[in-house]
Amino acid sequence: MPGYPIVHVEISAKDPAAASKFYAELAGWKIDHDPNFDYYQFSVEGGPGGGFVVPDGKQYNVGDVVVYLGVDDLDASLKKVVALGGKVLLPKTEIPGIGWYAFFSDPTGNRLALYKSIMQPS
Repeated sequence: MPGYPIVHVEISAKDPAAASKFYAELAGWKIDHDPNFDYYQFSVEGGPGGGFVVPDGKQYNVGDVVVYLGVDDLDASLKKVVALGGKVLLPKTEIPGIGWYAFFSDPTGNRLALYKSIMQPS
């Protein structure tokens, strides 16, 4: 996956169902609810999709927006983050049956995430 494209965006929401309804009506986003993870997802024509996460004061805080960059090799990308002066904030974590992600900060303190789909070849 050349170029580390933006593949997903997560928006913190105290009430993901209400946030989903708001953005569906405001922007016409298509909303899907995954009951297995109790996760509200949105898809946007012409752009990356994403989801709404409940702030927990640890991984997500009120006002957070996390941008996920798609990668072919999550482990190698995390090593590159560190080599370039960034920090791994959350190591490689599995989303069962979907893929893996990890949070990092760049040298200026911005928090982003890397994501590898289980559907991508290794």
